[in-house]
Amino acid sequence: MTQRGHRGPPDEHHERTEGPDVDTTPLGGSGSELADLETLARVVGRVRTNIERVIEGKPDVVSSALVVLLAEGHLLIEDVPGVGKTMLSKALARSIDCSVRRIQFTPDLLPSDVTGVSVFNQNTREFEFRPGGVFANIVVGDEINRASPKTQSALLECMEERQVTVDNTTYQLESPFMVIATQNPIEMEGTYALPEAQRDRFMARVSVGYPVEAAEIAMLNSHTESRPLDDLEAVTDAGEIRKLSAIVGKVYVAPAVQQYVVALTSATRRTDDLVLGASPRATLHLVRAAKAHAAIAGRDYVLPDDVQLLARPVLAHRLLPSVEAAMGGRTTASILDGILAGVPVPSASREPAGQPAAPGRRA
Repeated sequence: MTQRGHRGPPDEHHERTEGPDVDTTPLGGSGSELADLETLARVVGRVRTNIERVIEGKPDVVSSALVVLLAEGHLLIEDVPGVGKTMLSKALARSIDCSVRRIQFTPDLLPSDVTGVSVFNQNTREFEFRPGGVFANIVVGDEINRASPKTQSALLECMEERQVTVDNTTYQLESPFMVIATQNPIEMEGTYALPEAQRDRFMARVSVGYPVEAAEIAMLNSHTESRPLDDLEAVTDAGEIRKLSAIVGKVYVAPAVQQYVVALTSATRRTDDLVLGASPRATLHLVRAAKAHAAIAGRDYVLPDDVQLLARPVLAHRLLPSVEAAMGGRTTASILDGILAGVPVPSASREPAGQPAAPGRRA
């Protein structure tokens, strides 16, 4: 039997090779867990509706941002000027009643501006720590590639370990903690490309893209009469986001799906088209994102379709094409699509009792 799954963008379909069966039976599907998923869907729906008041016609991009939020990751938004990168990040931040800081990355920005600095207090004759911009639940880093590599590296410990170390003292960052960074890939003068170590810490990279004609007309009607971003109010809070992330953590991933994810990332390391494949951190990020996507879809188990749909945003920005592939006009996205088409996909042996089959799956 041949099944169809998502490859790359949601509107593209390719034939896939079947692998072993996936046991989609979740562990202990109690009534309370179903209620948790309903709560998650309700809260995510409120946040999504709030953001879409500002970002017209980009449901896939909004969904990716929500997946990264619930998976406790960080988001890199890369696109040309004027398509709403900063507006998307600010709309997400304003939809949650939590601490939000914006850091405008510039060439003269110092690492201490990001992490904080110890200042000598002459009254107490002691050093006092003054927190930097990273001490917030949601940190919006605008044009991150305009800062020097030294300043960019100040985020490494924050993003991975959720802590800041200054003068041999470690300060924990409050949960939830999410960095939403934007960068412009077109204007490269006076910028510093993110190093591989920095890109690898972002769970996903998305591009907003130009709106369709109807969405752009709707934007004219809504944004010329008022400023929708200024009218946004929080529809949830940090405590509720922490609870939803805990629900996502309980989503079941079958051994066959785990093997499938590892097979995908391992394939990126073996192909001659890439000089840098996906790291083990990328494998972990892909599973976490798939669990969040499944939970938002109302499932307490992960399907291969979740993995396929998220493979591009989670993996593509971490890969480096070989010289031969680049000269042949092949991008990391196209190489990744080829890998997805070649790795056998496990099929579902059965669906959990009382739940309908996932869309796109055929018995």
